Amino acid sequence: MKQNLSPREITARLDEDIIGQTDAKRKVAIAMRNRYRRMKLDDDLKEEVIPKNILMIGPTGVGKTEIARRMAKLTGAPFTKVEATKFTEVGYVGRDVESMVRDLVEASVRIVKEKQMALVEDDAVKLADERLVGLLAPGEKRTKQASNPFEMFMNQQGDNEYEEVTDEVRSKRMNLREKLSAGMLEDEKVTIEVEQSQNPTGMMPGMDEGAMQDMFKQLMPKQKHKRTLSVRQARGHLQREEAEKIIDTDTVNSDAIDLAETMGIIFIDEMDKVTKGGQNSGDVSREGVQRDILPIVEGSTIQTKYGPIDTNHILFIGAGAFHVSKPSDLIPELQGRFPIRVELDKLKAEDFENILREPKSSLLKQYEALLKTEGVTISFTDEAVSELAHIAFQVNTDTDDIGARRLHTILETLLEELLYEASGMEGAQVEITRQYVVSKLDKIKSDKNLSAFIL
Repeated sequence: MKQNLSPREITARLDEDIIGQTDAKRKVAIAMRNRYRRMKLDDDLKEEVIPKNILMIGPTGVGKTEIARRMAKLTGAPFTKVEATKFTEVGYVGRDVESMVRDLVEASVRIVKEKQMALVEDDAVKLADERLVGLLAPGEKRTKQASNPFEMFMNQQGDNEYEEVTDEVRSKRMNLREKLSAGMLEDEKVTIEVEQSQNPTGMMPGMDEGAMQDMFKQLMPKQKHKRTLSVRQARGHLQREEAEKIIDTDTVNSDAIDLAETMGIIFIDEMDKVTKGGQNSGDVSREGVQRDILPIVEGSTIQTKYGPIDTNHILFIGAGAFHVSKPSDLIPELQGRFPIRVELDKLKAEDFENILREPKSSLLKQYEALLKTEGVTISFTDEAVSELAHIAFQVNTDTDDIGARRLHTILETLLEELLYEASGMEGAQVEITRQYVVSKLDKIKSDKNLSAFIL
């Protein structure tokens, strides 16, 4: 992950996974490079340079979200995606729009925490191994004698225990350390306590679920449950616990806020559905959502459990099909906050063929790898790939256009029988030809009602 990739490098990396849409890739690449350039300015000028937010226009499945998501991943930027319609799902109340910023901060905290934990990995592994030795050769649990009411209370909670280690246990542990270092105990079983995530329910109508969960997590004590795992599995849990003890939480939170403010990306999908020309009912609600989003995009300070965050320099990418409404149906103030417009191309038959062939993790390569785990080797002829692309394009034309997502449905239907039987076909080599594709899909493709139902 590099923040200083040039626009040309960003688009080249995006080309490895996303076919076409050159204009959109160039615009997001320039937007990301401008953020890096801004960080090198003097402080006074730095505050004046704000991101040029982008509005992506195009049908579903053409790569709007994927471009933004992959760009964020390769530059190490915190990223979150929200649907504008989520803010109107429960009538005129909806979800609190500030939750999108809180989600971004959570993503930023995860990134910063993982980086900090990687720096202390060696120390965390040593501490985790020491705990494993203690679990494999436990001492005798003792309880401190209570000398006051507070210590009596602690005894009842089980928080005033200590471990008595005899010479025999020390000797056994020394032997276990050597075996553990040599990798001889990886399959031994130990019982550890694992933190159980809280999932509060019964939210009050009109209250944002994310904010309520944050509040409940802070108020409610952390619950743990015991799990018996192999040493190999337990080490990961214990290593993470030890790493979290070593890193400075305040520093993580502060760095995460800073990263979200300077590099964060919020992707707001389905913006066309909250316009006056959108498909949803309730014009008042839709315009109200736009006006709620506006101050966040303009720049405001949002309170989160990690501290306040300024949204002035967060990059917002709006997206929508805009086939019923148009960008000018957004309220003028919001239109002005998305000055860069890019229209993504509708996928053609050759685009589907390139999507199947070119990306380094294309669908064909994924299915080949999945079946390889069963000892089954499959390959696709050039004619078969061309026919699959043609069918995907034709079905999208005749029914709902869902873009490249149509390929997932078509390939799953094509390979269903093979995927079902593969576990009993070890050593088999299967070639998918055009005739095979036609035999499996032609009847479905020609019957529009069946095609709409199955594909």
